[in-house]
Parts: sequence; structure tokens; C-alpha cells
Amino acid sequence: MAFEIKGKCIIFSAPSGAGKTTIVHHLLKQDLGLEFSVSACSRAPRHNETDGKDYHFLGIEGFRLKIEEDAFVEWEEVYTNNFYGTLKSELERIWAAGKAVIFDVDVIGGLNLKRQFTDQALAVFVEPPSYEELEKRLRGRETETEDKINQRMAKAKKEMSFAKEFDVVLTNDDLDQTCAKAEQLVGEFLKS
Repeated sequence: MAFEIKGKCIIFSAPSGAGKTTIVHHLLKQDLGLEFSVSACSRAPRHNETDGKDYHFLGIEGFRLKIEEDAFVEWEEVYTNNFYGTLKSELERIWAAGKAVIFDVDVIGGLNLKRQFTDQALAVFVEPPSYEELEKRLRGRETETEDKINQRMAKAKKEMSFAKEFDVVLTNDDLDQTCAKAEQLVGEFLKS
């Protein structure tokens, strides 16, 4: 059965560390009628994450079961046995409340969502000012091993090549200005 689109979507994608989550949190604090789509994932929560708020932490087997149940709008195996996806039930819940959905998803997930929602979605790619700055931000988190940082940097190079497929590319070199620009773009899209 096809998934029925009942409202608008805002999609924010970026390489890890570019600032998309900070921008999305800023937008959620504004009076734009947005609600965050909580993604599902197979990994364990980090020390500062809450199930159902940051992610739906399903575990590998739980995630695979949801795939079999056709419970996802989109999903991807980002790294080996590290799955992320968007549950159909999340979108239905948000649209039923009369709000627009805002996504904070990886680049491939963002493109998959844009393909499905076409004109009902605004897809924004957030790019860092440079690879060096991106690496500095990842290291500054102090949550990643050296291996993970190298993995994320290699993935970022590949992800940057997809920027042109998004509706808008925002360079996050000044967070306040980038948030203001994102707010303007989203506001105009929701009114259109």
C-alpha cells in the first residue's frame, strides 16, 4: 500500500558535524508550526540521548523487524549493522496534529525523502565552510574515536558531492546567520 502524503516536510541533511541538528533545534523554537520527526536507529543511545526524543532506539533485530513490517517511509544501513530510518507512524502523528514535519537526516536519507515528497518537501543541505572546520567540530564533540572520525570524514567527502541535488545549500560558517537564513527559507516554503 502506498504511503499517503498529508502535509509538508522540511528536510535538513549534512555531513556529521556540519551543524544541521543545531539549526533544526533553532527552527523548532520558532513559531513556524514544525514538529520534529524522531528517526529510528539500530544503535544504542549515547549518554545524553533519550529514547523517543532523540531517536527511537530499536536495536538491530528490532530495526530489521520494522523493515519486514514495511513500517518505514525510508531507511538506510549507514554503516555495517548501523541502520537509520523514518517511521511512517511519526509522520502520521505530526500531520494529524496539523503541523509540518522537520527532518534531521543523513544525506542519502534526505534525498530519499525528497524523491518521495517532491514538491511537498523543502530539502536543505547544510555544508561546513571547509573539511578542516568539519574535522575540528567532530573532534570538539569528544564523543568519537579516531576511527569514527576518520570514517565520518571519508563519508563527508562523498556526501558533499550530493549537495547540488538538494533544493538549497546553506554554508554554515556563521551559526546565527545560517539559522536566520534557514528560518527565512522555511517560513517562505510553508506559506507557499
